[in-house]
Amino acid sequence: MSGALATLAMALPTADDVVAPGSGSFDVLIPLPVIVPLVAAALSIVAAGHRPTQRVIGLGALLTVVVGNIVLLARVDDAPDGIAASQGGGWKAPLGISLVVDRFAAIMLVVSSLMLISVLVYAIGQQAEERRFAAFHPVYLVLAAGVSASFVTGDLFNLFVAFEMMLVASYVLLTLGGRAGQVRSGMSYVVISLIASTFFITALALIYSATGTVNMAELSERIPELPSGVRTGFSLLLIVVFGIKAGLFPLFFWLPDSYPTAPNAVTAIFAGLLTKVGVYAIIRTQLLLFPDDARQGTLLLIIAGLTMVTGVLGALANDDLQRILSFHIISHIGYMIFGLALFTLAGIAGAIFYVVHHIIVKTALFLVAGLIERKAGSDRLSRIGGMVRSAPMIAVLFAFPALSIAGLPPFSGFVAKFALVDAGVLVEQWPIVAVSLVVSLLTMYVMGRIWSNVFWGTCEDEAVAERLAPGRTSVPLLMTGATVAVVVASLAMMVFAGPMYDLAERAAADLLVPQIYVRHVLGASS
Repeated sequence: MSGALATLAMALPTADDVVAPGSGSFDVLIPLPVIVPLVAAALSIVAAGHRPTQRVIGLGALLTVVVGNIVLLARVDDAPDGIAASQGGGWKAPLGISLVVDRFAAIMLVVSSLMLISVLVYAIGQQAEERRFAAFHPVYLVLAAGVSASFVTGDLFNLFVAFEMMLVASYVLLTLGGRAGQVRSGMSYVVISLIASTFFITALALIYSATGTVNMAELSERIPELPSGVRTGFSLLLIVVFGIKAGLFPLFFWLPDSYPTAPNAVTAIFAGLLTKVGVYAIIRTQLLLFPDDARQGTLLLIIAGLTMVTGVLGALANDDLQRILSFHIISHIGYMIFGLALFTLAGIAGAIFYVVHHIIVKTALFLVAGLIERKAGSDRLSRIGGMVRSAPMIAVLFAFPALSIAGLPPFSGFVAKFALVDAGVLVEQWPIVAVSLVVSLLTMYVMGRIWSNVFWGTCEDEAVAERLAPGRTSVPLLMTGATVAVVVASLAMMVFAGPMYDLAERAAADLLVPQIYVRHVLGASS
């Protein structure tokens, strides 16, 4: 008995394992974007019978998160090393739950929270699923918490937990309304996500058995000590896991069927954020955990090229606006992976800038698609026409993000694509540069096709033409206002492209020196 007690005592944390109070900067702000939405979700459940109270709780929580994230980004960017770490429960890493925010994570927190609150306002204005289902607000807030947790977590197991939070919440949001098509597409999404989760938990078990930890800072030190083949295997396994979440070729097939069947507001936030969480995880793990000889640069370049081409061809082949935009998500994920696969400062900076640009612009496009469907009663290109005359405001709101996603100067899409092409030219990766340019031209063609069918010409469908007649169908003010806000944010990306790219470059420089991350996590309490 005494021997067992002695063993147990040795295993328990000691006073030396405890972080001294006040030893970490920004302790309150780091967990804020996770805790506030979860508390708000609980309060929203209590207020399930009173929709105005739920709205106040949801908007108040997300506004608090937005302000906190902006302050956190400013402080992290001003910090000498551009990073802040906090240990859950006051225990030193790796005993405690490490929460880490560097410039990359802080950028993602700010952009994601801005999109989350904008889309919530849009959903309230739409008065559809948000009005009919008391579960909408708490589930949406859980989704917001899961997204934020993915960005701040410092260990792979809690990243898995964050992904599962998003999975559960996203399935509920995808199937709100209970239409047969929604449930069928939602089931496909869940099955694929569960397969990815199975791969992920298997990867965690294998990594833990090989290294004795799932803390990413410790893994950064221990994985390089493993045999070369094991390192490569872990790298490939994590690419598969996060590639499913991101929609990489050939793992994207669930996305075009799942997103268009969801409510407009839900589709907008999924399109803007969820695939980018997968991209974030790929960038974070490939740069932090694996040394140069385990990085899959050539494979990622091939995957990036195939993802670009497959996505844009899918967009060309479809007539449904939301399916076209869904395939475009896939295509542009390829650009982000293109930047990462170069493993250079310019490439990673371009990838980070592209991620931010795409979150904002793609969210804006899906919000506009919702306005088009609300006004015309359809989103099929072959059924709509003449909206530049019947709905000029919607036409303007579509034009700006469409020109940006097509990569025309001076919009942020041009800056993002130019940065990636320039990075590819610097290392003489001519095939992927050529593919990116061709895909960009095809994207331009697709955006032109949407404009020509939806906004130009004449509407030949009598039912749609009747809805588009002056004074016949109005769009709620909150829906338009939220869309205007996101489109203005996309224009702000254009106006402040220089400072934003500089920030992305600083974030990329941090990612290329993982020792800074390791020192702040493992030494944050020393």
